[in-house]
Amino acid sequence: MSDDGSDNGWDRSAGAWLANQGADGDYGRRAVLDPVMLRLAREAGERFIDIGCGDGRFVRMLKAEGLDAVGIDPTRRLIDHALLLDPAGDYRIAGAEGLPYADAAFDCAVFYLSLCDIPDLAAAIREAVRVVRPGGRLLIANLSSINTAGVWQRDLLGGATHYAVDDYMIERPVQQRWAGIDIQNWHRPFSTYFAALLGAGLELREFLEPLPVASAPPKPKFNRMPNFVVMRWDQSA
Repeated sequence: MSDDGSDNGWDRSAGAWLANQGADGDYGRRAVLDPVMLRLAREAGERFIDIGCGDGRFVRMLKAEGLDAVGIDPTRRLIDHALLLDPAGDYRIAGAEGLPYADAAFDCAVFYLSLCDIPDLAAAIREAVRVVRPGGRLLIANLSSINTAGVWQRDLLGGATHYAVDDYMIERPVQQRWAGIDIQNWHRPFSTYFAALLGAGLELREFLEPLPVASAPPKPKFNRMPNFVVMRWDQSA
């Protein structure tokens, strides 16, 4: 069980996750998401909260840009690792549904591949909006809803033939297992995400389905279907 009481697999998978990510993160982060998220962050203000920060990787990246950033995550081992790598950093064990910060404390709240891990989507969005100042924003990198509703189909030699999507409209937990990691994500249709974000009074300003940067080594599956989405949502001033 995580410190927030949920049994989503992150506690037992933390060691395998840290080994899998290494110091620089995986291909999807390095080649696809980091360039977009950093560009948007540079335009988003000075003070950030990374909700579901894991080992604090994106917090460290923001700080390297000269920005003030803190991180929260419900998994103690990941927060401990964040503090090991950044002893002077502000990393706290907390769930997205109950952030230990005052109203309007930040210019920007970030969900970097964490919103799909959170069972109570609406509560997480409400809390993010609460701690962001009027006129601030949310930056979200998430697994595409097409990604979480499907699976690659393969031929007898293991080659990927196509990506099959089914039960897209049914919100549900999805178990993800690879490299010793065994965690629970949530599949939600895009309409569910949009309803929660629009219902919180946010305005969509940017919606992207990013591809790998040209300098990255090619990985065909990242060009054949939308693995990720990146969104910028603004709060009214």
